[in-house]
Amino acid sequence: MEVGKWLTENWFVLLQSTGIIGGLLFTGISLLVDIRVRRIGNLLSITNQHQDIWEQVLRRPELARVLKSDVDLERHPITDAEELFVRMLILHLSSAFHVLRGGLVRKPDGLRQDIGQFFSKPIPKAIWERLKPFQDRRFIQFIERALIK
Repeated sequence: MEVGKWLTENWFVLLQSTGIIGGLLFTGISLLVDIRVRRIGNLLSITNQHQDIWEQVLRRPELARVLKSDVDLERHPITDAEELFVRMLILHLSSAFHVLRGGLVRKPDGLRQDIGQFFSKPIPKAIWERLKPFQDRRFIQFIERALIK
């Protein structure tokens, strides 16, 4: 009888509390879904930018030398087009790094190895060394750790 009496006297408070708890649960679920949607949108945006940059290698064969390991920079210095291409990649990677750090996208598997392989090649390595002083300290550490491996 105690429970029945309590319910009779407090039914409105119980209804209010249930509504508030339900509203909070709904808001929490909505926020989780929104976070997932934003992460997917960010990933698609980064992927699209990545593809746009790398398409240049297909459209402009003179940029293919950037990916070669056997380049003699003494005899054949870095061209303006190669410099610009690698600069764009570094800017893109810097943006992607900050998005990753913010938790707005999941870090892809093999990212460190991919970065290490790219920046170990003569042209990207030389351009990175020139641009490194102008980069964010954490971004520099990120790239340098990838180069160590």
